[in-house]
Amino acid sequence: MRRESSTVVALVGAVGDELLAGLGRSSNVSIARAAEAGPDQPKAGEARVERPGWEAGALAMREAARRRSTYVLVPDDPLASVAAAWRAMWDVQGGSPGATGFEEEVADALAAWREKRFELPDYYLVVAPAQPINTGPDLYLGPLRAARPHRVAVAGVAERPGQAASLLDTLRSLKHGPWWPPLDQLMDAARHFYAGGLAETQLAAP
Repeated sequence: MRRESSTVVALVGAVGDELLAGLGRSSNVSIARAAEAGPDQPKAGEARVERPGWEAGALAMREAARRRSTYVLVPDDPLASVAAAWRAMWDVQGGSPGATGFEEEVADALAAWREKRFELPDYYLVVAPAQPINTGPDLYLGPLRAARPHRVAVAGVAERPGQAASLLDTLRSLKHGPWWPPLDQLMDAARHFYAGGLAETQLAAP
């Protein structure tokens, strides 16, 4: 469990540069990105090494741990590749690798988590677009929210100058609740979560 004084919030969904810039202008908010903590870019002639799916988020979380603002917002998530694979697993007509692809991403993320390469943020904030579209099953609004309802919040962001202020209001209204269960338990809950049901109706992880 994290014990830093800042509240670390991973932003997922419709998160653009304009929104991040507006949030970063708040005196009690800082933005932590993977690029700030990542390795140097390859030199001329060197091949770029592709990062594992969890690494960008892990680097961003490491950067977030160094910040001392009230809220540290992280637009990179260690579970981003897991979330994408979980969504693709339900796309039976899209030619996705199905459960195999999901299990590969889960195995990579769990190995890194067990090696203490990353921890989950205090909260996930799902930023909904101004014009909602059907994006299919969502790991954050499904299994994760079912496991810890107070750890996953949703913010509707309209395309207007006050979008950052609206999201800041959401940050201030985040509720306290039990910490995340171990990641292996969360992933097991995701395996048994029916994506066609509401998060509130699914069994929460112990």
